[in-house]
Amino acid sequence: MDSKVEVLSTVKIAYTGDLYKIVDSLNRTLKEENLMFGLSLDPEDHNTAVFSIYRT
Repeated sequence: MDSKVEVLSTVKIAYTGDLYKIVDSLNRTLKEENLMFGLSLDPEDHNTAVFSIYRT
């Protein structure tokens, strides 16, 4: 089984505590479309989040 994940887009945005809710909703809604969403803190600036979109 070949499991490739392709990064479609990455953007840095201001971090807020509820961003994970949006990412969770997108993942639940669009998983059947082979899309996955990620959110992490910028390691150099913890006030900035890194939002990524992947095709699975």
